[in-house]
Amino acid sequence: MNRIVTNFYRGKIIESSHSIKALISKINGEVIYSTDNDNDLIYPRSSIKIFQAIPFILSKAPGKFNLNEKKIALSCSSHRGEAYHIKELNDWVNKININKNLLRCGIHNPLNKIESDRFLRSNKKANQLYNNCAGKHLAMLSSCIANRYNTKKYLNFNHKHQSSIRKIFEKFTKTKINKNNYGIDGCSAPQYCFMIKDISTLLNNLIKSYKDEFYYSNETNILINSVLKYPKFIGGSDSLDSRIMQITKNKLFCKGGAEGVFLFVHLKKNISGIIKVSDGNERAMPSVIYNLFKKFSILNKDELIFLKKASSFNIINHANLKIGLIDTRIKS
Repeated sequence: MNRIVTNFYRGKIIESSHSIKALISKINGEVIYSTDNDNDLIYPRSSIKIFQAIPFILSKAPGKFNLNEKKIALSCSSHRGEAYHIKELNDWVNKININKNLLRCGIHNPLNKIESDRFLRSNKKANQLYNNCAGKHLAMLSSCIANRYNTKKYLNFNHKHQSSIRKIFEKFTKTKINKNNYGIDGCSAPQYCFMIKDISTLLNNLIKSYKDEFYYSNETNILINSVLKYPKFIGGSDSLDSRIMQITKNKLFCKGGAEGVFLFVHLKKNISGIIKVSDGNERAMPSVIYNLFKKFSILNKDELIFLKKASSFNIINHANLKIGLIDTRIKS
């Protein structure tokens, strides 16, 4: 049985372990590697924001409100609250002429540690734009304004914009969304769970769409190209997905999600992958990604070197002492 386990060692003893679900396939659906969890249901969480942003592009809101590529990248983002993120989001609010309080994503302080420390020292008060999902919500609201939809109830399950998003998911997964698989995300937006094999179909159709071989090719190209041009706007300077896209230089699009989810598509090699840490602990993810990308030659030698430098697999304590290591084993 194929199996992936990430072990955390303190000294020479395994202190904690995380099991991993994964499915990697070619664009034609041929399986490269699977942990045999293909029928498991998972919530992809923020990893699928690019699909939620397609109706935003379809609405023509970017052109109507003169929204640049940085803002388009933010529509797919889980931003870390860095100054350059907030600058673009503030400008976006002004361009569509709304009050920040219209965003129903909630409020939290910046996720970037340096920015969070600076923020606390400044005695500033956070608003909705600091929420990591603010770009997604502004995209939804911009679409509603462009389409003359109700903006106060834009997150309701039966709202026209949410129906448009479900149609996108159903088109790309080639499945019907079951209302039993409906939940509420951390930002209060509708979230849907899918079988891992259906997410694989979703990703392979994303590659096809990018190559003008599937629906919504124009919209997909606008979104992916904006993210690849400005990868730090989908996450931030300390985000693993942003770093990987910088390292691979327009060849790989990827996005992480809460509870240990990571999706990727290699646009040159026509390969896609889903990774889910079973217990939701995201700390295992850098080691898992590095080892999977190495084993299945998803990245080249130089890219792997950069990825390893960007992701330490040693455990360092507060006195800067190495006290253990992180090790991922892939059995096939």
